[in-house]
Amino acid sequence: MEKEINRSTYVLQGDDRIGSVKIADDVVAAIAGIAATEVDGVAAMAGNITNELLNKVGVTSLKKGVKVEVSGREVRVDMALIMDYGYNIPATSQKVQERVQNAIENMTGLEVMDVNIRITGVNMQKNR
Repeated sequence: MEKEINRSTYVLQGDDRIGSVKIADDVVAAIAGIAATEVDGVAAMAGNITNELLNKVGVTSLKKGVKVEVSGREVRVDMALIMDYGYNIPATSQKVQERVQNAIENMTGLEVMDVNIRITGVNMQKNR
């Protein structure tokens, strides 16, 4: 049932009578990005130069800084985060891993195998 359609879309559920449910890996990446930024201490997702330039002209991407690999019903996630100054990096990263895993598994039914986090910067501005 959960066969690969192309490189970026996967069948989650198929039924010849009704139809099928497909999900793009961009959607899984967006879910991961939103879940990560909901954790206190995460300032932002880190992206590449192109994403940073797009944000400056008003174009945002929910999957910025997130790479997902979906294989069958298993997902592996790599994320790049910018942390707020003053937060414990290991504890905050663990919360992000748990939040991302729960969000993906609850929303898609896929099984998250890994959530790898890379801290790429620290936000030194004080939040008001």
